[in-house]
Amino acid sequence: MKILNVLPLVLLLGLAACGDAPEEAAVVTEPTLPEARPDVIEDRFARLALSCVHKEYPNKISHVMTSDADARMPRELTPAFYGCFDWHSSVHGHWLLARLLRMDPDTPFRDSIVDALAQSFTEENIAAEVAYYLGPDRKSFERPYGIAWFLQLVAELHESDDEILQGWRETLRPLETEIVARTRAWLPNLVYPIRLGTHNQSAFAFGLMLDYARIVGDAEFEAALVEKTLAFHRGDTNCPLAYEPSGEDFLSPCLMEADLMRRVLPDDEFAVWLALFMPTIPLDGSGDWLAPGVVKDAEDGKLVHLDGVNLSRAWALQGIAAGLPENDSRRAALAAAAAVHQETGIAAVSDDHYSGSHWLGSFATYLVTRRGID
Repeated sequence: MKILNVLPLVLLLGLAACGDAPEEAAVVTEPTLPEARPDVIEDRFARLALSCVHKEYPNKISHVMTSDADARMPRELTPAFYGCFDWHSSVHGHWLLARLLRMDPDTPFRDSIVDALAQSFTEENIAAEVAYYLGPDRKSFERPYGIAWFLQLVAELHESDDEILQGWRETLRPLETEIVARTRAWLPNLVYPIRLGTHNQSAFAFGLMLDYARIVGDAEFEAALVEKTLAFHRGDTNCPLAYEPSGEDFLSPCLMEADLMRRVLPDDEFAVWLALFMPTIPLDGSGDWLAPGVVKDAEDGKLVHLDGVNLSRAWALQGIAAGLPENDSRRAALAAAAAVHQETGIAAVSDDHYSGSHWLGSFATYLVTRRGID
């Protein structure tokens, strides 16, 4: 019987106090960054990502080991995406930088962003990422959350006219190819939707994957995602939004499902579906029908998830409103609730605690740049 060792742990710099020091210790340097422009909120998010995409520690890896040879440092296991505390946060930290570079090519952070992405996106690094991804007993690695963010990163590069970003898009293609192939093989075997408020949720991941498939023109992948989405959710009614959020959510199961369904149904059909799925949306334009999540300890890596749920709720509410006909009387209440959640969520994005700073900037960027909507 084959026995696997699973290593889900937080690696801290000081843990090497016992025994001999490694022959090659990681060199940790803080990047020198421009000052954020006071009137450009995205500059704050750029600083957060630039400060962590190559910061190896602290690091939480979920790493399946099949032999002693697999006991290696994060930068050796996944040399492109080893910073920002975990693989998926590193991936969407790189997405954040690519997004801002594409949306604001004259940003004062351009040189810093190009240097950071160039350090990560090398053929050697991506070859190592592919080798890791295809390693034995890693069939479910970062599925579906991390791989959905990776495909979003590819989509961001794909849409750019910048020669540098187009070059990186080609560099990432080998890992993209393996991820899409493995995901397409997984979809027919996924019998039930994953209705969680954290990483494994299927609705959020399907939304990012579907946007990717449409951007890069992968019609077969798009069709597979649309078919699975409709099979899972077309008959859903009365989602228990009043039960949300759970204590560690950063995604709303109800709102993310609705945000997914507006991607696959025409406006008029979506309006009817939404009336059955979320019948309590007010018609009076009020915004107090959905209260933001509350975080009492931002240093707690699980509790701080609720800062993320406020940001992701905001973009989902905006997306749901955008999916309805322009004269739909629910749009005002959706927009009002989105504004309340956006204000609360953005106020929580800071560099005070790494428990939030290593990932909340990506959620905030997805929201304020209206990714997935515009």
